[in-house]
Amino acid sequence: MSTADAEQREAAWLAQVDTLPSLLTLNGGPFEVVQAFWPGAKFAAKKTAIYVQRRRTRVYRFGGQRLRPSYEFQLKLVWPLKATQAGIAETEAQNFANAVELLRQRVSGPSGDKTHGGRFLSVAEALEGGTTGGGSYAYFEVDYADPEVTIPQGGWLRATVAYPADDPELMG
Repeated sequence: MSTADAEQREAAWLAQVDTLPSLLTLNGGPFEVVQAFWPGAKFAAKKTAIYVQRRRTRVYRFGGQRLRPSYEFQLKLVWPLKATQAGIAETEAQNFANAVELLRQRVSGPSGDKTHGGRFLSVAEALEGGTTGGGSYAYFEVDYADPEVTIPQGGWLRATVAYPADDPELMG
């Protein structure tokens, strides 16, 4: 595995069809786009979308020989309001919250497997107190942007989602 393809591996998991909630509209989910990286000028402003990015990569060294790459994913979620009639913002805010819940369920993975289909050692698991130990807990953070700002700016609801992922250890 390479640290360079973490976003593509995670985007592939989010777009996968299996027993977990589907996220792509093509498969009955709420998002029209699920892809690695923010597309810049190709941004599809009027499509519901998840763009997988990462905040940071850390490579921990253990015993002088083992390396464990660790990432913090940051997903950018875009939810355009497709109509302007009264009450649409409230309805779309609920639809967006429902879509984020489906994303949380997919990121949490099936019971007993947090590897995202073997793409990682673990995803959405963090050590309490950082790398010093003390037990683990599930980690999935959503930061909703203020709709009073995002609706006038672009006619959309926005959020970022953050969670960690670790790769299997390597010799190095």
